[in-house]
Amino acid sequence: MRRGREEGEALLLAPLLVFIAFLGLTAVGAEDPYIYFTWKVTYGTISPLGIPQQAILINGEFPGPNINSTTNNNIVVNVFNNLDEPFLFTWNGIQQRKNSWQEGTAGSNCPIPPGQNYTYHFQVKDQIGSFVYFPSLGMHRAAGGFGGLRVNSRLLIPVPFADPADDYTVLIGDWYTKSHKILAKLLDSGRTIGRPAGVLINGRSGKDSTGKDDPPLFTMEAGKTYRYRICNVGMKVTLNFRIQSHSMKLVEMDGSHTMQNVYESLDIHVGQCLSALVEATQAPKDYYMVASSRFTKYTLTASGLIRYAGSNTPPSQDLPAAPVGWAWSFNQWRSFRWNLTASAARPNPQGSYHYGSIDITRTIKLVNSVGHVNGKRRYALNAVSHQDTATPLKLAEYFGIADKVFKYNIIGDDPPASTAPIKIAPNVMNATFRNFIEIIFENPERSMQAYHLDGYSFFPVGMGHGKWTPQSRKTYNLLDTVSRHTIQVYQRSWSAIMLTFDNAGMWNLRSELWERRYLGQQLYISVLSPARSLRDEYNMPEKALICGDVVNLPRPPSYV
Repeated sequence: MRRGREEGEALLLAPLLVFIAFLGLTAVGAEDPYIYFTWKVTYGTISPLGIPQQAILINGEFPGPNINSTTNNNIVVNVFNNLDEPFLFTWNGIQQRKNSWQEGTAGSNCPIPPGQNYTYHFQVKDQIGSFVYFPSLGMHRAAGGFGGLRVNSRLLIPVPFADPADDYTVLIGDWYTKSHKILAKLLDSGRTIGRPAGVLINGRSGKDSTGKDDPPLFTMEAGKTYRYRICNVGMKVTLNFRIQSHSMKLVEMDGSHTMQNVYESLDIHVGQCLSALVEATQAPKDYYMVASSRFTKYTLTASGLIRYAGSNTPPSQDLPAAPVGWAWSFNQWRSFRWNLTASAARPNPQGSYHYGSIDITRTIKLVNSVGHVNGKRRYALNAVSHQDTATPLKLAEYFGIADKVFKYNIIGDDPPASTAPIKIAPNVMNATFRNFIEIIFENPERSMQAYHLDGYSFFPVGMGHGKWTPQSRKTYNLLDTVSRHTIQVYQRSWSAIMLTFDNAGMWNLRSELWERRYLGQQLYISVLSPARSLRDEYNMPEKALICGDVVNLPRPPSYV
């Protein structure tokens, strides 16, 4: 087996030029294989915590189907929206090089209207690793519609570990039994969605209504090694993951190979993914894998069975305990290191990019806050709470009417005083194309944070307690921090990232805690190339959905 490529590869020899002409796309050469999916998005009734509730299903599945791709594949997903409200998917961690048209957020795309379809077409260009997709509009994420997205290494690119016997996707996350519409109404009324009702592993809590274990999720054969891709697809809670009587060798995080340290448990923050190798070296029987809440006053736990082939011995009921405290988690983060000798999606070593020796051209400091506007709760970054617009920001910019839809840079690179009132407005920052920028996330609150940036991976160079100061740079890891797309910020702490803004487009920077994002804790970063050139950005697809103030406008001249 070679990274599970059997799924979808039978479809790779489609007539590419005809298909490209049909879609009106000029982005990708014919040498890159295509894989196709047709997804019907519907409501359905599920009871993962024993309470019937409405969920969002993909082809009748919860969680949704796994996308199994290989570096540079073109992924074509025809989405039919059979819900009663507009809908979009976003592809968390896929960089969409030069192609924010396919990002699937309210700032980059018109939503798919009820009863209509839209075909996403994007390339997993020069990427490997473990990712997820999920709905991006409203509170849809609380209703399901999520699934795993793998990008396997090409056959010619060496991988720093032997092929596993099998490759398993493990989607863990907190879960609410209230519908996404009720949760949205709570937030719109100024209230909070409160604590989750439980935790799920691949859509299950691990027990049925009588307390009996669910059927095994995975099977292992004694003596073999398996890859587990573990992603936190929840709404707000960091989860600790562990496997009874088994250790985990970390090999990949958010699309980057890591130094292969061994862990008994791993903290996985909302929006993050990692891969670990697990050796089946124990006595043949059943074992629990466990996901439980971290940094909360309450404890929520889910379990799932792993069965050794041929076993009929039940698992021990003594579940492994979770670690305690944020310092343990912080120290675990410090132990993560990039594997500088491993090839990535290209044959050159990852470590050939010496980020620590590049001059910083700009420092942006973002402080999260919570307050009330007109008596209702809002979340903000630098005292601005983002509000989506009827015309997607990217379309307004592309059609030359940005000044009618939003204003650039209504926040500065430094936060205002903590007493500044929160303003509700579209929040868009400009970043100079190809500049190397430092972003500081400062979290003065008692709760965890996690931030994601679409379109990029970045270098999380430092973390610390309290407030960030320029002296904090002395603690940065400028050699081998793991390149990622989502980073946690601990309570009353800061995290620092660095990246080059070399991917032209309109990109969402958001809190991955969905209640906070829904109420404004996000912004968009506009990265414009000085030249209208296909070298830097693709044209808007011919079949792109059009909405808002650009409906009757002539299409701008194509990039050349």
